[in-house]
Amino acid sequence: MLPKMNVMARTLLVCSLLAGVAACTSSNGPALPGLADRVELNGVPFFRGNANQSGSMVLASMLSQQGITITPGLLDPALKLPGETDRLQQNIAQVAREYGLLVYPLDPELNALLAQVSAGNPVMLRYSEGSAFWSQPRYALLVGYDRFKRHVLLRSGMNRRLQMDFGSFSSAWKSAGSWAILVQQPNQLPAQLDRQRWLDAARETAAAGQEPAAARARKAVGA
Repeated sequence: MLPKMNVMARTLLVCSLLAGVAACTSSNGPALPGLADRVELNGVPFFRGNANQSGSMVLASMLSQQGITITPGLLDPALKLPGETDRLQQNIAQVAREYGLLVYPLDPELNALLAQVSAGNPVMLRYSEGSAFWSQPRYALLVGYDRFKRHVLLRSGMNRRLQMDFGSFSSAWKSAGSWAILVQQPNQLPAQLDRQRWLDAARETAAAGQEPAAARARKAVGA
């Protein structure tokens, strides 16, 4: 009986150790092979304000990040604010293309967003702010994360460094449709590039009257 007991004890010990390793991996957040554990893009511009779901503030930040001199107030007419908040997502993409930039949609997965931030690309997104009883959409920029503390950092509304834990953020983002994009220069390729998605983005930029920018985007991927 004693040898059997020893084998059982050893088996239980191995299982316990493996469970501990799995727990440690889980506590570090999503599995991101080859990516940094902590990132914060401190240089991303920030325009503070809560008007119109913060759409014009966030787009102004993205355009400024790309070297375009702009303010939220100058974007309001092009975004048709305050009247068309229900079409703000589409209008944001259209205005960005009219500036000769590419709007590159991201997969609806937290890892896809964090991979871009790790590569130095701020992510524009929409999430639901509020509670189960009352909430509203809010546009924000994802500019950082910490896998060990399990949180993301957002430029959102009046907050330059809004912290949200992975679970709360994922839930709020999903409830607002899991929409997230990059706004890129034509020669600034995203991390984990989907070539066809990039070419589709180039075609939409051309349709917005920016064929030279679209041509540079196609050239960037050898098309």
